[in-house]
Amino acid sequence: MDADDNDWLTLTQAATLMRMTKAAIAQLRYRGVGPKFYRLSAKTILYKRSEVIAWMESRACTRTDDVLASN
Repeated sequence: MDADDNDWLTLTQAATLMRMTKAAIAQLRYRGVGPKFYRLSAKTILYKRSEVIAWMESRACTRTDDVLASN
């Protein structure tokens, strides 16, 4: 595991890595289906790079209808 894998990401950095908007990631948090996040205060949310990547890899599909089954 690369040392960068455990870097802490801000919401903006996580959104860039995930190629999603911050609002879309907020919806994932609300629904409880996104990567693990860490709420340090009411307005401070961080993500671990390795956990974001692991979540993204867990979303891999082999068929176009696979995504429907995993939601």
